Amino acid sequence: MTERSRPLLAAAWMTGAIVSFSSMAVAGRALSHDLDTFEMMMYRSLIGLIIVLIIGVSTGKIREIRTDRLGLHLIRNLSHFTAQNLWFYALGLITLSQVFALEFTSPIWIMILASFLLGERLTKTRLIAVALGFAGALIVARPGAGGDPTGLMLAALAAVGFAGSIVCTKLLTRTETILGILFWLTTMQAVFGIVTAGWDGDITWPSATSWPWVGMIAVAGLLAHTCLTNALAVAPATVVTPMDFIRLPVIAVVGMAFYGEALDPLVFVGAALIFAGNYLNIWVESRRNSAM
Repeated sequence: MTERSRPLLAAAWMTGAIVSFSSMAVAGRALSHDLDTFEMMMYRSLIGLIIVLIIGVSTGKIREIRTDRLGLHLIRNLSHFTAQNLWFYALGLITLSQVFALEFTSPIWIMILASFLLGERLTKTRLIAVALGFAGALIVARPGAGGDPTGLMLAALAAVGFAGSIVCTKLLTRTETILGILFWLTTMQAVFGIVTAGWDGDITWPSATSWPWVGMIAVAGLLAHTCLTNALAVAPATVVTPMDFIRLPVIAVVGMAFYGEALDPLVFVGAALIFAGNYLNIWVESRRNSAM
């Protein structure tokens, strides 16, 4: 692979990620009238587990699954399961662009959590990035921005949960393979889904018209993270991150076209500040690493 082809390949992977994340949001909103968020996560995880097992058995990588770090897997998946439920719930309360903009604060929370859990130092650049990110989040979730205040709060909390999941994933990748992480992701979250969806003794069976949306959530969820991981593997974060932020205008157009959601310029202003904070940190870190 030539250096010139790396950005093009990363762009191809990120196109897949953007389509997948957007598809998952549309499917989640479509299912919100038929299934609760716990049921969505249960069906998504069960289908995902079947896919992971098929891939693992057919490629011979099923042997990569380990059991010596189940505690960390549990913490990771509790964090991700909680965040994903909050994300799905927020989809029905606020605009798609607000959900995605607040989700982009996850890297800001990662910096904060990493300083406590991984011992990473909060440098001056990182503090500036955190300040820009929070300023952007406040603009997106400002009073009178439209949408349910509860939805805005849940979307913001989802970003914190996703950040905790990513920090745990960073620790797991030191000893675990992608397949192993995906196996415990789908297995544990299937169990969480069954318990939370069935605690009242009533689990809704999707209607015939809902099954395609359920399948879309399951497949899109796996594809989104696979595409994003592969994009980061072939190109630096300074190239991939700006591509990821294309998700915001794309989902804003989807919201306007399919749900009549107005395009709020201040949501884009807030998202731009969040992006600036994230990109500043990545750019400075990349320059520091290249100088070593």
